[in-house]
Order: sequence, then structure tokens, then C-alpha cells
Amino acid sequence: MRVKALVVHEKNGPYCMEDVELDEPKDNEVLVRNVASGICHTDEFGRSQGVPIALPLVLGHEGAGIVERVGANVDDLKPGDHVGITYAFDNTCPACQAHEPYYCENFNQINFGGVATDGTTRLHQDGHDVSMFFGQSSFATYSVASAASVCKVDDDVDLGIVAPLGCGVQTGAGAMINVAHVDETSAVAVFGCGAVGMSAIMGAAIAGAKVIIAVGGNPRSLAIARELGATHTINRKEVDDVPASVHRICHAGVDVTVDTSGNQYMMVNAIRSLKFHGMFLPVAAAGCIDHFDVGGDIMMPMRTMKGTCEGESDPKVFVLQMVRWYKEGRFPVDKILSFYDFPEIDKALADTSSGKAIKAVLRISKQ
Repeated sequence: MRVKALVVHEKNGPYCMEDVELDEPKDNEVLVRNVASGICHTDEFGRSQGVPIALPLVLGHEGAGIVERVGANVDDLKPGDHVGITYAFDNTCPACQAHEPYYCENFNQINFGGVATDGTTRLHQDGHDVSMFFGQSSFATYSVASAASVCKVDDDVDLGIVAPLGCGVQTGAGAMINVAHVDETSAVAVFGCGAVGMSAIMGAAIAGAKVIIAVGGNPRSLAIARELGATHTINRKEVDDVPASVHRICHAGVDVTVDTSGNQYMMVNAIRSLKFHGMFLPVAAAGCIDHFDVGGDIMMPMRTMKGTCEGESDPKVFVLQMVRWYKEGRFPVDKILSFYDFPEIDKALADTSSGKAIKAVLRISKQ
């Protein structure tokens, strides 16, 4: 079928609204009419070829919409279901079989390799293949995705709210809840007050953490962080020593730090803000630390630095849990969302870059 999509033809090239051909869903797939899609920094990582994905390419990996058709082997979804689409996984490897799809052995290939789980793309243009992203390419009017990555949600929830839960929000909230296992005894610090950082703050608040420190450089964002559950804020632009500021709040340091920026100075500050035997979770798509004292900052204080992806979330469970929390008024993700019409992606990106928007969501069609 012919659909409208935002196609990228070159590294750092513009998003071009064009017609593409979308294959019919295969036996284990579903066709979704996209109502909304979150915009995530990882999309820009793909556009800039932070990983070498074949071009042309349709990005977007936080889709939400309404099921139109299902494949022959799909029995848990039906036409008319309201759904969110999350990251892709093969659903067959040992990790997936152990209900740990975030450790899927083929995660990188089917999320960043431009193909679906069977190694082929569902998108084509003028007789040539167009690469997919995260097995969905939700910057389009329709997506074909593996049924395993499609989460049925309540019909009464705005799909614009559901969309960002599929990646950025579950990454931040899951880091606190599923990875760090934060509880009412925990003190945490979140470095970076973008969408993932705000989600980590909400996750820590849901878990009942006694101290939640937001570290950022935008006063407006820091104020919102307070609304979402931060007990303390630190404006990194107004202090000379961020770890010292953290230690003034928690003398021994905090139990957990999360960095959402990928900035080397932020990451080092996050590590040095930890207490003895604390845990550092870097969740940005990229980042390097040029000079780093592993012995003094990690080994001797017996700290843990743990790579984690997608908040180690089983999306069919965790996305639904976040929806329930939202409906209960305990997970106010709507406070960080700004909505844009589908063709307004450049404005959405500009607003996000300037700090005017924390999490941009494209409205693609009516619910």
C-alpha cells in the first residue's frame, strides 16, 4: 500500500514528506495506522548516521495508533485495537524466551540495521528498498511491526500520550524501577532534564525514593522536575562542583545516578556523586569519556557502571503499567509533552533543541 512518510535520503539530510510503498503484514506482524509518534534523540542519532544505516531511511520509533490488519499467526491483537509500538526484538533467542527482550541477541541488527526481524525491509520507493528503524519507522501514516512489539492499551487513553512510552519514557522510568530497583530508602540523582531524565525522575517518584536530585542547566526544566517529583535541583551552570553539591544534600553520596546526556563531564560528575558501592547508569545513545580514573572513581569506591537499554522493560508489561499509573494520576508524563502536526517535524526539533519543548510528539492522524 502507498503511505506518506518522512524520508531521509542523506546523512543529516532533511525530512522529506514523500510516498513510499509499505508491504502487507506477514504472519507474525500487524499493520497499524499511526496516530502519533514521539520524537527521540535516537532518531537524530540515526539521521546523523551515528550508526551506519543504509539510506534512504524512514525514522520514528515511538509509534502509537490503531490496528488495521493482523497476520495469520497473530491472536492477541485485532483490528480496532489501540496500541503503542516499542523496540524490536526477534522473540526467539534465549534472552527473548527468558522474557528479557531488551537483551535480544539481534537487538542492534533489527533496531539499527534497517530491517525487520526476518532481515528484510517493509518499505520501498521507486523499486528500491527503504530502510526501517526499530522495526516500525513510525514517521509515517502507517507502520508494519512485529506483533511482539505492539502493546494493546485502553481505548480511552490519548495515543499521543502512549507514543513516547515505547522508548524514551520507559528507558528513564525503567532505569530506576527495573534496573536500579529504587525504593523508599534510596537517594538518586538524574543528570539531564530532557525527556529521559524527566522519566527517570517520575520513575524514582513512583518507587518512593526519599531523595531525588535533578541536575540540569535549564531553570524551566528544573522547575518542571520539581513538579514531577524531584526533591532537590542543581543548576549545573550555577555551581563550580556538581558532585560537591550532591554530597551537600546526601553527605555520603547517592545510591544511584542516571546520565541521559552522553556528555563526558556530566558522566564523570554522575559517577563522583555516588556513595560507596553506588550504581551509575548511562542511558544516552552515545558518549565518550576521554580521561577517566577507573581505579579512583570505580574500583576503589566499589561502584558499578552498568550498561542498560530500554530500561530493561518487558514492554507488554511495563508500557501497560505506565498507562495505569498515568490514569491514576501518579505518572504525569503529559507535563513534559508538546504536540506538533505531522509536517512540523523541523519546528518540533528546533523547539526541543532550544529547550522550549522537553518531549515532542507528532500528531499524524486523528484517533
